[in-house]
Amino acid sequence: MEFKETVYTDTDRCKGCGLCINFCPKQAITQSEHANAKGYNYVEVDDEKCIRCGACYRVCPDYVFEIR
Repeated sequence: MEFKETVYTDTDRCKGCGLCINFCPKQAITQSEHANAKGYNYVEVDDEKCIRCGACYRVCPDYVFEIR
């Protein structure tokens, strides 16, 4: 399945709280082994698994996600 939308992440905003990981219905979000400038392990989205449902966007308190 091919999607027109893409999920972008602002890794500098992420504080690794994991809410998006818990709410993703397709388990497309994982915590990276890499840290951002603030020292938090940010999240990464697997484009192959992601269905662009927006759950991560709605639950994230730090506005890490953008779907466009």
